Amino acid sequence: MRRQRRTKVVATLGPASSTRGVISRLFEAGADVFRINMSHTTPERMRELVAAIRAVEADHNRPIGILVDLQGPKLRLGSFKNDWAEIDKGQDFIFDSDPAPGDATRVYLPHPEIFAAVKPGDALLIDDGKLRLTATQASAQRIVARVEVDGKVSNRKGVSLPDTVVPLAALASKDLADLEAALDAGIDWVALSFIQRPEDVAEAKKITRGRAAVMAKIEKPQAVARLGDILDLADALMVARGDLGVEMPLEKVPGVQKEMTRACRRAGKPVVVATQMLESMITSPVPTRAEVSDVATAIFDGADAVMLSAESASGQYPVEAVATMNRIAEEVESEAIYLPSLHVLHTEPEATGADAIAAAARQVAETLDLAAIVCWTSSGSTGLRVSRERPKPPIVAISPIVAAGRKLSLAWGIHCVVAEDAHDQDDMVERACRIAFKEGFAKAGQRVIVVAGVPLGTPGATNMMRVAFVGAPVGEG
Repeated sequence: MRRQRRTKVVATLGPASSTRGVISRLFEAGADVFRINMSHTTPERMRELVAAIRAVEADHNRPIGILVDLQGPKLRLGSFKNDWAEIDKGQDFIFDSDPAPGDATRVYLPHPEIFAAVKPGDALLIDDGKLRLTATQASAQRIVARVEVDGKVSNRKGVSLPDTVVPLAALASKDLADLEAALDAGIDWVALSFIQRPEDVAEAKKITRGRAAVMAKIEKPQAVARLGDILDLADALMVARGDLGVEMPLEKVPGVQKEMTRACRRAGKPVVVATQMLESMITSPVPTRAEVSDVATAIFDGADAVMLSAESASGQYPVEAVATMNRIAEEVESEAIYLPSLHVLHTEPEATGADAIAAAARQVAETLDLAAIVCWTSSGSTGLRVSRERPKPPIVAISPIVAAGRKLSLAWGIHCVVAEDAHDQDDMVERACRIAFKEGFAKAGQRVIVVAGVPLGTPGATNMMRVAFVGAPVGEG
């Protein structure tokens, strides 16, 4: 199942794509990683989906990544006497600590931490920003707000606070239970929702202890403001454009997307662009021209992966949506300007031997027009370093650890093969050539460059590269 593209595709599972048969079709159509959204999934159902994905993985003998997306702290209103109320522009509306049903003048807000954090002038957004209010008075039990954008408000609608840092734990009790269940099920990536601070990522990493990689979803202005600190701790970022577009002006989101993509490129960490990429394909078998252009822009910018949400989870055309994403990526990457545009943003490697080796491998491979860069990697770090360079030749990562292969399924350009570890350097080179040939990346007589860490199996110790002829018994040193 060799992909003819470097950018990876993440497909969300849901009612339209929850059986092993559909999951297999999605993988064949181009999905590299499957996302399970815990906002709509019980731990029991999550385990069933993981089992189905692993069965598809075994059928195709190719590592498949699983991303479990935690719900995160949800801020919601209480209820209304008639299940809803109409509020008018210019009026005062009160959020208070009284659990009695609300009306057109007030409503219960069951979050004391909001009362403690909101200041006059802070915005309060209701129902994904459909209604907008500005706080004029705030105390420990009551917020008076002026209605700026009016409308109908109903029971349990979500509340967003773009101007306020709310002292909430990133992992609510549901998230903690879901995370433990996901780690027990052997998932590969966990995504954190609605984080505000780097401490939120640190909290999750203490729990995961390396059992899964941690992806920070950037969907709040507070997280954008501390992007560098969050990226230092996270293993990857997601540009969660849906909620980000609620909490900050829509016109700012494209710039944030580019900023995040470039920051991840510099750090050598994967970045996923998500939300509404092919939204019309929820009900249509073909996307709009604007959606195709949106996906193409993310790919031209060098995103590691593009993601489908409702399109594959609950839409009418889940397989077609994945196939469309696959075709767009193939076409964009075939353009003559694709790789040169990525190299415009190329940054100097970190001042480490491992990063220098990865950068040198790209330069040697491109100068000599080698067939592939073959990485031996136990933890996945060697593969990520080479992926950061965005080389012209394809990247083949060989790992004896299946978890590393699954993790790398999210990273740009990496085709991962799980194989027994090499016995020595000669065995490493010979098997690298054989696997590159078998997987269709090199023909007999062509050359590949082999990158690895010596001693073998030492995580992060990338310190060797060797050019070798495919089919020849001895490589060039």
